[in-house]
Order: sequence, then structure tokens, then C-alpha cells
Amino acid sequence: MLVKDSTAEDQGIAFGWSNRAERLENNLNTKFGIASGCKVFTAVAICQLIEEKKLQFDTQLYELLAHDLPLLDPNVTIHHLLTHTSGMPDYFDEDKMENFDDLWKTTPMYTLRQGKEFLPFFQIKPMKFKPGERFHYNNAGYIVLGLVVELLTGKDFQEYVEENVFTHCGMVNSRYYEMDKLPENTAMGYIQGEDGWKSNIYSVPVKGGADGGAFVTAVDMIRFWEALIDQSLLSEDMSEEFLKPKVRVKEGVSYGYGLWINTASEQVYKYHVMGYDPGVSFHSCYYPAEKLSLAVLSNRSSGAYEMMKVVEDVFSKS
Repeated sequence: MLVKDSTAEDQGIAFGWSNRAERLENNLNTKFGIASGCKVFTAVAICQLIEEKKLQFDTQLYELLAHDLPLLDPNVTIHHLLTHTSGMPDYFDEDKMENFDDLWKTTPMYTLRQGKEFLPFFQIKPMKFKPGERFHYNNAGYIVLGLVVELLTGKDFQEYVEENVFTHCGMVNSRYYEMDKLPENTAMGYIQGEDGWKSNIYSVPVKGGADGGAFVTAVDMIRFWEALIDQSLLSEDMSEEFLKPKVRVKEGVSYGYGLWINTASEQVYKYHVMGYDPGVSFHSCYYPAEKLSLAVLSNRSSGAYEMMKVVEDVFSKS
């Protein structure tokens, strides 16, 4: 966990095992999987391409990927995908499925290294609702955004983000590592079962992509917030647009482009991203009034949210 406030002082703590078998401890430079926490990187990538005039928020997805998505409503736009309001079917339907592991019973997770390999999970399913009708969290929508990045840049999605987001922010220890090629000082994800702990290597795709699965450090995540808020990652106008609430999720909570936005009395008091997978728990926030950044990374399936709330309570009382 790492906290950075307006005094530019870092306050961090690391504990637990990054590798239980070898009894290697976590530290502040340990790389953790962050699951859906990296959707915000995908959103930044799309906004960069919009700034380059290669795309628009109201560009219809059908114009770009109609041959891959034959049942797609032609009115689905890039904005709908970014805000989870497209109505597209998902590859993991939380309304019908409880266990993420169920996905890999017919398609081994070790075969999924590129976004296009997820298409068979959802490309011939019918739309769930009309575009723009409501918010419904959707991983497939972000998979498709990754395919758009690849189509417009001629690069693998992961390569584009590593070059144009991570490198730009100084996120020197962050990458879309493959689970079977993890570098040193990377936390293995662990799942607790009735017979003890097991790793998550058979529970998540072998390589992350546009919907989730990057590995970052706490230090690097703080650097991302700094670059986003300082408007050095996107232009001033695009940065302001990026940080506006786009769709109401519930009272006091909205979604923007790749991140959650909490408001009170119509004022934003927290921007945050989060990710949960088997063996992964992640929360990271920026509090604009306090100019405070927070990153909590865990290689267990839960715990990051609880830690974040403890830190919030401490700072609210100080």
C-alpha cells in the first residue's frame, strides 16, 4: 500500500508473501496483478487516439468491427463502450455466472493471450439492451476497445499502452506480463480453499489485456495519477473531459471513462479504480480536495477495499 499527499511525502507499507512456497516477502516495488483496475489505461489509450483525430467519442463501433460482431446494434459508439452503457453481451455474465473459473472449462485460460481470442465468448450473443439505456458493467466492451486500438495503431494493445501510457508516466515496473513468464519481484496471486492456499495461475487468462490483467507497483500507480491529474498524459481539454462523470450508477456514484467517480453535493471528492479476480484485490484512488493519492494492492482475492476504508478513516480524522 502507498499513500502520497499534497506535501509530496510518500507513506507506504508492505507485508505478506509474494511467493508462499519460497517465502518471499512483498515490498513497495513488488508487482501485483490489478485485474479490472487497468481499464483506465484502456480509456486513456482511446482518448489519445481521439486527440490524434483517428477516432471520435461518437464513432460507431459497427464502422470498425462489423465483421467481428454480426449481432451488434449499429448505434453502439465508443462513448457507450467506455461508460459500460453499450448493451453488448459480456464474456462473463455476472447475472448468470458466479465463478470466473467456469469460463475455462471449455476454453483453457492459457490459450488467451490476445483480445481477439475472447471474441468467441460473446460475438454471436444478442444485445442485452439498447445502447445508452443504462449502465451495466461490461468486460467485453473493453476487450473491443482494445481491438479498436490495435486496428488504428497497427500495434498489439499491450505494446501501445506500455509505450504511450506506462512509459509516459514513468511506470518503469509495470507491464502486461504473461502468467507463465512472470519476472522477479512479482506477487503470485493466491486463493484460499478448504485445503489451504493455491495459486491463481489456472483461474485467470494467461495474459492481461484491455479489460484487465496488467501488473503494476504501488509506486507506479501513484505516478499514473500524477500524470493524469497534472494533465501531462492527455491535453488540458481532454483531461477535463476524462474526469467528468458520464453516467450515474447509483446515488453519489458515477462512472466516467474507465474510472469510478464519487460525488457529494454535486462535487467530486474521489476518483478511483478497482479490480477483483481470483487471487487479486486492488483499489487506487485520487482525492482532489486533499490532493491525495492511494494505491492498495493485494495478491489475495479480497482485502484491498477494507484497507482503503481504514486509510480513508484515518485521513478523515486528521
